[in-house]
Amino acid sequence: MTQLADYSGPFDPQWSYDTLSRETLLNVVKAYGEYMHRMDAHWYLTVKDRLGNDEAFACDCSVWENRLQTIELNLVTSLLNIHGEDVVSVMKYMQASPSASGTEQEVDFKNNNHAIFTVRHCPTLHALEKERAGREKLICQDLTTSLFTKIAHYFNPDIKVTGIKVPPRTTYRDCACQWEFKLGR
Repeated sequence: MTQLADYSGPFDPQWSYDTLSRETLLNVVKAYGEYMHRMDAHWYLTVKDRLGNDEAFACDCSVWENRLQTIELNLVTSLLNIHGEDVVSVMKYMQASPSASGTEQEVDFKNNNHAIFTVRHCPTLHALEKERAGREKLICQDLTTSLFTKIAHYFNPDIKVTGIKVPPRTTYRDCACQWEFKLGR
C-alpha cells in the first residue's frame, strides 16, 4: 500500500488515516494536540467574555477535574499500556498526554519514586503572559496543581505533587514551571 504524504489527490471513498505516511501521521497528531489546546482556550475565553472569569474558571475546573482528565488518563494509559504505581509510570503518562502537545518537558529522576518534572516551554503560559490579565495563578497554580495531583493519584494515591516553580513567574525564566512528584511510603 502506498503511504500518502497528504490528501491532495482525488477523493478516495476508502481513505483512512492508515493511508498516511508516518511523518504525516506525526504531524496530524501534533496538530490535533494544538487544536485541543486552542479549543480549550477559546471555550474558556467565550465563557469569560459572557459570564466573567470566576464562572469561566469554575467551568474549566469542573470540566477538567470531573471529566476530561479522567477520560484522557483512561485513554492514554489504555492505548499505550502505561501501568504501574510508581513515579516512572506518571512521567510516562506526562510525556504521552495530548495535553503535553507543544510543550517542551524534561524529567530528572532521583529514583523510580521521585522525579523533578520541568516544563521548559508552555504555550498556555505564553498565551496567559501575553494576555496580561493575571490568570496565571488560577490556571498554573490552582488548576494545574489539582490536575497533576489527580494524574499522580490515578497511579498511586500516595504520590505527592509539589510545585517548585509555578507561575506567575517573577524571578525565574529558566522554565515555565517545575514540579516534584514523590512517592511517600
